[in-house]
Amino acid sequence: MYAEERQQEILRRARAAGRVDVVSLAGELDVTTETIRRDLTALERAGVLRRVHGGAIPVERMGFEPALATRDEVMTAEKERIAKAALAELPEDGSVIIDAGTTTGRLVQILPADRELTVVVNSPPLATALAARANLSVIVLGGRLRGRTLATVDDWALRPLSQLHVDVAFMATNGCSVAKGLTTPDPAEAAIKRAMVSAAERSVLLADHTKFTNTYLASFAELSEIDVVITDAGLDLALAADLSAAGPEVVRA
Repeated sequence: MYAEERQQEILRRARAAGRVDVVSLAGELDVTTETIRRDLTALERAGVLRRVHGGAIPVERMGFEPALATRDEVMTAEKERIAKAALAELPEDGSVIIDAGTTTGRLVQILPADRELTVVVNSPPLATALAARANLSVIVLGGRLRGRTLATVDDWALRPLSQLHVDVAFMATNGCSVAKGLTTPDPAEAAIKRAMVSAAERSVLLADHTKFTNTYLASFAELSEIDVVITDAGLDLALAADLSAAGPEVVRA
């Protein structure tokens, strides 16, 4: 088993059990305790586990939200494949919302130059990346800027969304499950995301497979409100079928 595969298995076990310990992992995965400690350190640096005495716990059990830069370094190849698959959902012209996030950020980077689009964003970094594109009209939602995610929130962002109607909203999420729908740690961001989904004719979720084992504080959409879920091939086929049965088309890129 390669290091990345082993670390994903450690993360899966931590999320399923709520905690993992070094000695048990070493025995079950047939590696040394030093190897497990290095794996846990790598996962902690990626922002998905927190080390505790003798082992580690998943960050969602702590109510911890990794910073944007930390999340941007995780699952990079999967996020790029998801973004490329999302291009199929772009209208030929018209308007879209692109939610703040690391996977949606990759979609921004590869938007084609031959589409005349109005793009609504709640992220100054995404707006800056889009601003130089002559074929795009960019609308930036104002409001309070959350330092952890660099997303704008609160009334100055909500009010314009209530007056908009776009063709497609490309959404990000921290967690997603059949039972709880789409969730995020911050209620203010949940309110913006909820308004984005309401403002769109169609909603497309961009989320790597690790998001489908998490549930966070604030819900912003049911799966039945999402038209397409674009994820990566790491998503379990049985879980993909459960998600599809709840409403959306599921694409494993």
